[in-house]
Amino acid sequence: MHSYDSNLESFPDNVLEASMKTPVLVDFWAPWCGPCQSLMPVLEKLAEEYQGDFKLAKVNIDEQQALAQQFAVRSVPAVKIVSQGQIVDEFTGALPESEIRDMLAKYIVHQSDMLMAAALERYNSGDKEALQSMVDIVNADPANNNIRLLYVDVLVNEGQFEDARAILQALPESVREQPEVSSLLSRLEVMESAAGFGDIDTYIDTVKQDPDNCEARHQLSVVYIANGRFEDALEQLFEIMKRDRQFNEDIGRKDMIKVFDMLGNSGELVGRYRKKMASLLY
Repeated sequence: MHSYDSNLESFPDNVLEASMKTPVLVDFWAPWCGPCQSLMPVLEKLAEEYQGDFKLAKVNIDEQQALAQQFAVRSVPAVKIVSQGQIVDEFTGALPESEIRDMLAKYIVHQSDMLMAAALERYNSGDKEALQSMVDIVNADPANNNIRLLYVDVLVNEGQFEDARAILQALPESVREQPEVSSLLSRLEVMESAAGFGDIDTYIDTVKQDPDNCEARHQLSVVYIANGRFEDALEQLFEIMKRDRQFNEDIGRKDMIKVFDMLGNSGELVGRYRKKMASLLY
């Protein structure tokens, strides 16, 4: 049974415990709610189609007011995705089916996910034949955007920038708006720039001899990024901002934002350099 009613007594078993094995989508609804009546058939259809990849638990808030209060449900429909006993995502209102599919894709593990993980392990161990395996895996499951993003990351590593960009541009709009895609696109742009640059030592020597050479600093920052040296890159970009905000249409600030995207816009390094950037802007 892929969908079922849930109440205060059964919730620990058919939602929290069940979510330890597979994601559970909890639909808080009410009989008097028009959008609820249009959303529920969509969710039930998806639950049947996915054949156990996720469970659908339906909670009537008129009958289960304690559960609704416990989960701070203020309007319906309110849908929450529970995985490993925790709420990992949620939405309110009757979303289009395509957006619900995109949301579920983040939490449902398909066979193609496991195959891609194995192929990535082979690739990281130096097995170049794993690249063809990735192509086959992506082609066999065209609806799985998670594995496509992993493949794009590999294409960027391999310098196959046109192929990587084509895949990103072909993604559904809702997926292209995700932070992971923004991060990949920023990395792609930087790696494309770095492809025509020289080695790090050349730019380091140039900057030492001419500290106001913003062009050399920018090239050095790009090479640092390409080598994963993000703090060194941010420091060079910050120096460009300090020395010449007009250089290359404020490229120092723009590229700092790209690095923040690549780092997921979180963490100590991002926080520290956001403050440093703000000190120059305000």
